[in-house]
Amino acid sequence: MNVRVRYFAAFREATGMESETLDTQAGSPAELFSECARRHQQLHNYSTSLVAINDEMSQWDSRLSENDEVLFFPPVAGG
Repeated sequence: MNVRVRYFAAFREATGMESETLDTQAGSPAELFSECARRHQQLHNYSTSLVAINDEMSQWDSRLSENDEVLFFPPVAGG
């Protein structure tokens, strides 16, 4: 299936791109992030990151569908 991946903040810097469209067999954002991390080795563990599917905050084990847009947000540091 085709999905569009959008990277934000440090993830955008790590990949050198704002977005990409992938043909993937990933069934969840967690699987998709792992696939992206293999493509872009600068990406780090997602465990404290956030994910959205089609502009709705989602869980890492949510199901993906054809033509979804998946947004990856790195951990936010505050002070």
